[in-house]
Amino acid sequence: MRITLFAVGRLKAGPESELSGRYLDRLAKSGGALGLDFARTIEVPESRAATAELRKKDEAAQLARALPDGAALILLDENGKTPDSPGFANLLARLRDEGRRDLVIAIGGADGLDPDLHAQADAVISFGRMTWPHQLVRIMAAEQLYRAVTILAGHPYHRS
Repeated sequence: MRITLFAVGRLKAGPESELSGRYLDRLAKSGGALGLDFARTIEVPESRAATAELRKKDEAAQLARALPDGAALILLDENGKTPDSPGFANLLARLRDEGRRDLVIAIGGADGLDPDLHAQADAVISFGRMTWPHQLVRIMAAEQLYRAVTILAGHPYHRS
């Protein structure tokens, strides 16, 4: 299953970008053996529409254009479920084992994600009820993807 990280907003060069890149590189090197291939990160600019609702709709349309046919969709949203790391790993394995060819994990903009996306998502996940800066969410998503691969491989990176 090819994994794409979709993000509204750009991650500027610096330590946050380097750390996110480090985990995505680890994912790319180790995930293939498990059928979890890191494909790419897609960054789109934040919408400049006049209202939050219109901005979310514009950003959802950008995601729709980037979403491969039949792709699984996981949204990162503060109102989602809060699985533990093994639970997240099991979700990825289930989607892979169902024969899903592509997985897109979406990080919304400052206004959040359009409610229509929630209806079509395979899962909505939260990293907690607190609000996180976009840069940290990108790092946490990259690290959890790498951690999921190590859990599924039985590697001792994750300690229970």
